Amino acid sequence: MFKNHLVDKLTVSDYPEILNLWESSVRATHHFLSEADIQVYKLLISTEYLDQLKLYGVRTDQHILGFIAINRKQIRLLFILPEVRGTGIGIALINYVYQHLGVNEVDVNEQNKQACDFYNYLGFVITERSEIDAIGKPFPVISMKLP
Repeated sequence: MFKNHLVDKLTVSDYPEILNLWESSVRATHHFLSEADIQVYKLLISTEYLDQLKLYGVRTDQHILGFIAINRKQIRLLFILPEVRGTGIGIALINYVYQHLGVNEVDVNEQNKQACDFYNYLGFVITERSEIDAIGKPFPVISMKLP
C-alpha cells in the first residue's frame, strides 16, 4: 500500500499531529496504561520531550503515518497510526535513523509485547531491564541494542 516510505524531518508545526498520532497509537497498543497515565505522558511529551528530540516521519497526502524521535544514538519514541501498522513504516523509520544517524538503541515497555517482538525481529538484543520507566512509574522497561 505505502511502497516508498519516504522519511522526512518533522518540525514544531507537526507537533499537534504527532501528539494525536501518539495518543491513537498508545490507546491501540499500551493496554497496561490507565487513562490518567496516558494524560501524564501526553503532557510530558507535548511540553518537554518533543523539543528535546530529533523527529522524523513518514507522510502521505500531508498526513503523518508514523514517526520516530531520537536523542543521540537512542530511539526515544516510535509510533505508527494503528490503521497502517504492519505496512513497513516502522522498519523504514528505524532503517533511516540507523543508516543516516547511527541510532542503534531503544528502550521499550516490557508490557508492550508487540513492540518487544518487533525489535527482536529486527535483531535488537536485550542489554538491561528496569522495573520502572523514565519517570519512575512501575512499568518495566527493556533496553535493547543492535549488535
